Amino acid sequence: MHALPDTLCHLNGEFLPLNEAKISVLDRGFIFGDGVYDVAPVYGRRLFRFDEHMARLERGLQKIRIANPHGREDWLALCRRLVAALHEKTGAEDQLVYVQVTRGVALRDHVMPQGIAPTVFMMASPMKPPTAEMRHHGVACVTARDFRWERGDIKSTSLLGNVLARQISADQGVMETIMFRDGWLTEAASSNVWIVHEGALLGPPKSEHVLEGIRVELLRELCEDVGIAYNLRPISEADVRAADEVLLSSATKEILPVTEIDGEPVGHGALRGKPGPVYARLHEAYQRAKVDQSI
Repeated sequence: MHALPDTLCHLNGEFLPLNEAKISVLDRGFIFGDGVYDVAPVYGRRLFRFDEHMARLERGLQKIRIANPHGREDWLALCRRLVAALHEKTGAEDQLVYVQVTRGVALRDHVMPQGIAPTVFMMASPMKPPTAEMRHHGVACVTARDFRWERGDIKSTSLLGNVLARQISADQGVMETIMFRDGWLTEAASSNVWIVHEGALLGPPKSEHVLEGIRVELLRELCEDVGIAYNLRPISEADVRAADEVLLSSATKEILPVTEIDGEPVGHGALRGKPGPVYARLHEAYQRAKVDQSI
């Protein structure tokens, strides 16, 4: 058994060491995966795009009919206390704040119980960003059929499908599993997926099959800032395999170049199998945004 750290966490209004936090075995998050979560990146002890993360948490709570237990200022204060505590204990400047809200504790029944208090759990951990080598050379991915449930738009704690998908790539020693539903790109196990075609950044359209990552709107803004065309439209598997560049985005990866898919190099000509120019421009713009959009 791996020893859990004694860093500070928050559980139902109490701050306590992570290795002492406990919930009821009848918590619906434990029994059913009945809850939602979000992960906010922290740079230099400042929360990046905090309001966007809280808005997505609110949307998820509304979709599964759980009242938001806190307002913006309360969430912000809780996050900042955890960030400060982790920095004091470990010196970590760049962190991830994990926020989870489940429906709460009740006797096991599929029907949503009324009148119970949600369970709120939060923790901060040091960020483990991609290495300089990954950014310089790019990363490899594999592909798979998207076999997960239909409500990928909800950032649910029910993540078994994503766990199984990510294990496919882990078993092959690569970064991610890029998934297709009926031949159309959805997302990767824990990332959004983008392609570059004729200099334009393209992503799948918003739908119930795709989580609206915080970086979806961020990349639209960055593309506008640096003069890159941007569009969300259906993307076929053939489009991905023929793309000039393929990119991953997530809270930890930020934006990361994919240079190999299923053992085949990505791209064309002299840049085949190498990070491309659109990635380079967006990565640079992303670094500026981290300074400008953190609180």
